[in-house]
Amino acid sequence: MSDEEDIVLSELNDDELVEQMFDDLYDGLKEEIEEGVNILLERGWAPYDILTKALVGGMTIVGHDFRDGILFVPEVLLAANAMKGGMAILKPLLAETGAPRVGKMVIGTVKGDIHDIGKNLVSMMMEGAGFEVVDIGINNPVENYLEALETEQPDILGMSALLTTTMPYMKVVIDTLVEQGKRDDYIVLVGGAPLNEEFGKAIGADAYCRDAAVAVETAKEFVSRKHNQLAG
Repeated sequence: MSDEEDIVLSELNDDELVEQMFDDLYDGLKEEIEEGVNILLERGWAPYDILTKALVGGMTIVGHDFRDGILFVPEVLLAANAMKGGMAILKPLLAETGAPRVGKMVIGTVKGDIHDIGKNLVSMMMEGAGFEVVDIGINNPVENYLEALETEQPDILGMSALLTTTMPYMKVVIDTLVEQGKRDDYIVLVGGAPLNEEFGKAIGADAYCRDAAVAVETAKEFVSRKHNQLAG
């Protein structure tokens, strides 16, 4: 459709622009998202409002459609990449304004496992939901997790495995946290193709997340519960 080509973002009012950014995120259009973010900044929008209303709002739609099988990994990666473009502009501004953050997560694939597509997707979707994410990469022995938890003080520890042979290593990490009396300091979420809910329970994780969309919903739920407990 040729009229689609002719949308000039700067001519849209705020509501229309946010709607258009939802569409552009959905379609993975990074430059358009960057332009949209800059226009809203010029119009005096607070960085936190742009993050939550335009970017997180748009990624929520992407997350739902991914969960429901309407969108697939390649499209979600494109959307997340577009979101990253917008985030790159907002991050330094958010730091200056001391905006509230949803929570912080350390995530990594366990020792012996070098798969990272699922983990990367979770990282991107979590960032898309407003979390701060520290990705420690692949093939992580227990020491790497402990060091990252110590340094970053996150709310959540995420572990990923794609091989049945590396799955049990998640228990090694959780058992070590238990031994050190630190298990209750973190929400532990696990994921990966060979896992299931029973496995998550058996190793003492807080939850098993079957995909990135579920991981985001679960993380939000646990963090808000944690905040309520602290406030109570």
